[in-house]
Amino acid sequence: MNFAESVRVALRGLRANKLRSLLTMLGIIIGVSAVIVLVAIGQGARSSITGQIEGLGSNLLIVMPGQTDSGGIRGGAGSLTNLTMDDVSAIQNKADAVQAVAPQAGRGVQVVLGNQNTSTQVVGTTPDFQAVRNSYPAVGRFFTSQQVMARAKVAVVGTTVVTNLLGDPNANIVGKIIQINRVPFQVIGVMESKGSSGFQDNDDQIFIPITTAQARLIGNDNVRTIFVEAKSPDLMDTASQQISRILRVQHKLTENVPDDFSVRSQADILSTVQGVTQALTLLLGGIAGISLLVGGIGIMNIMLVSVTERTREIGIRKAIGAKKRDILFQFLIEAVVLSILGGVVGILLGGGGAMALSRLAGMPAEVSLASVSIAFCFSAAIGIIFGVFPAQKAARLDPIDALRYE
Repeated sequence: MNFAESVRVALRGLRANKLRSLLTMLGIIIGVSAVIVLVAIGQGARSSITGQIEGLGSNLLIVMPGQTDSGGIRGGAGSLTNLTMDDVSAIQNKADAVQAVAPQAGRGVQVVLGNQNTSTQVVGTTPDFQAVRNSYPAVGRFFTSQQVMARAKVAVVGTTVVTNLLGDPNANIVGKIIQINRVPFQVIGVMESKGSSGFQDNDDQIFIPITTAQARLIGNDNVRTIFVEAKSPDLMDTASQQISRILRVQHKLTENVPDDFSVRSQADILSTVQGVTQALTLLLGGIAGISLLVGGIGIMNIMLVSVTERTREIGIRKAIGAKKRDILFQFLIEAVVLSILGGVVGILLGGGGAMALSRLAGMPAEVSLASVSIAFCFSAAIGIIFGVFPAQKAARLDPIDALRYE
């Protein structure tokens, strides 16, 4: 019997037991679908977070306070409050590899407009924030350096704030007076939408001059974060080293005293996040892969049952001249066909499921050719691996014993 004839016999055997074949494929279908959907979610999350980080600005360095260490209890990074506007001025004036510097200080506030109110975050900063963070007003304008020096009570709001106060992100809020913790501010602009990153809504913020924030809302001169833009990607390391030297002098740190601040580059943050999300994607894919393994075991079980049920058929075929390899190929082809068909259906369901999650649930999901190929090849391999044992068992049956089997 040639290979084509073995295929026809195998397909005829599957058609004769349609329900059993469908139930056998179900494990593979679920496994392949799960792999594609979970890997798509992991890759979508990775791309989303990467885009958010890259959207922070170009050639970006982030300076944060160090961590507290009191009574043997160490606080988290940024728990110190030792960055000031003097540090910002020193970096601006002394670091020649730096293009622009944007300090940031803020807190949660209550905002009132007419009979509407909302809770949001106020961010005190300077005009350089626009270039450093690659974020500009879509309507109106940003405040000026003169308004920072004058501690002007002006504000640029995010689109979520506009929605919460006026019910429509496109409503005209420019020129209106809002109360921020009972302090009146005039709205002079609306920032372009940046969307959400994780649990943070980047549009749910109000930007005001940092001097105004420190004097009227925060009550101190501390700076929470300093965003620094290097002049070029090639000067990122130089800028980081210059910032470290300047801040050590500013903070009067001796040679043996460790830094009481941290300087992180955008590339460092991106590398860390990508490593975490890559591990998450592999974890999700591994979990889904277990269901594929279970599906393969299901195929082996059903094929073993099939061999038992068709013992007399095998005996008859051997009695009229079928060889061991003919029987082996027949049952092996049946297992592979079940796996491949299950893989194809699983790919279609997995791709559709990932798209549905992305559209209906708002979850970022990216179906890649690599994940589809791996899932499909894995399903085909499972058919071969778990089909070999039942096929060998069928091929080794003695024709006389098989004919006597009841």
